[in-house]
Amino acid sequence: MEYRAVQISDRVYWVGAIDWAVRDFHGYSTNRGTTYNAYLIIADKVTLIDTVKAPFKDELLSRIASVISPEKIDYIVSNHAEMDHSGALPAIIEVVKPNKVFASVMGVKALKEHFHFEQELIPVKDGDALSLGSLTLNFLETRMLHWPDSMVSYLVEERLLFSQDGFGMHWATGARFADELNYETLRYEGAKYYANILLPYSALVLKLVERIRQLRLPIDIIAPDHGPIWRKDPMQVVSWYQEWAEQKPKRKAVVVYDTMWGSTDILARVIGDALAEKGIETKVMRLRANDRSDVMTEILDAGAIVFGSPTLNNNIFPTVADVLTYIKGLKPKNKLGAIFGSYGWSGEAVSILADWLKEMGVELVAEPLRVKYVPDKVALGKARELGYTVAERLTERGV
Repeated sequence: MEYRAVQISDRVYWVGAIDWAVRDFHGYSTNRGTTYNAYLIIADKVTLIDTVKAPFKDELLSRIASVISPEKIDYIVSNHAEMDHSGALPAIIEVVKPNKVFASVMGVKALKEHFHFEQELIPVKDGDALSLGSLTLNFLETRMLHWPDSMVSYLVEERLLFSQDGFGMHWATGARFADELNYETLRYEGAKYYANILLPYSALVLKLVERIRQLRLPIDIIAPDHGPIWRKDPMQVVSWYQEWAEQKPKRKAVVVYDTMWGSTDILARVIGDALAEKGIETKVMRLRANDRSDVMTEILDAGAIVFGSPTLNNNIFPTVADVLTYIKGLKPKNKLGAIFGSYGWSGEAVSILADWLKEMGVELVAEPLRVKYVPDKVALGKARELGYTVAERLTERGV
């Protein structure tokens, strides 16, 4: 195999791998694939920043070899121990035989537990600097963004931030730079990545953004471990992260539901129509037609979420239970909510939905709508009124 590195600054090359085929990333739908980014620094001490997922080690080595013999690498820095970045590390160490391998204190622990290394791993702490001879790397711990071991590395002379899983996205493309890609798709995939991975850690994201600004780091390039590299206006993506982390709701509602025989579907569409009639940006998402991660992406900036389910075996529908479990773990904040559902004889789904949303801290703003069998004119009127009520409360909030 022959792959080529891509130069991203005077002394730094992208040497990662493109995964065109991956469609699931621990429960997150990656319908555009992803990249596993690794970076080669050409300095007195040649340094590799991160590796790739294990099956892509030959692609990594081939890209490195297009610049320099892999055996000339002196140092490896592991910013993050998750397997999509460290999976190839044991094989790369065997080939390269680096003088030193660096990771955060928690990263050393995680890598040893993953791979049971004989290779010595050297811990670096927040604020430490590593001389590469002609260049300098500074380390900044970013614990729980999104693993305990996470850190970023800043190449001082190139004004380049290796941001590991921060400021990235899952998008396989032949273009290496964000400015070469469609802006709307770039923002959507960035939001999807944030909503499905980093949202629970929003308070830490805000602290990181503030710290970057306080340190006054001059940043010309942000090089994440997934997706495109930011070389023009790199602080754009930092501003996006601040916006998403603040979780300020928009005048937007997402109707999330599934249906068994069509009754809950009828209610969902009427509720959605009522919301739209009142000028609310509205998404109506049936779960067997929309992946949970796409639902979560729409919920990120929504001011209201409306959940619907038929009753099945005295419970909510399985797809609704799945998405609620997923959303609850991501801890969205500042949401209004409402619930609806259809049933045949027992009808527990609506009360179960109410319990779920209360546990998630969602403020219920309307009486639950519970409809037996097929909605009649009265039931459809109530569905429209539910939509109007949610719209009114969003308006009262001033969003």
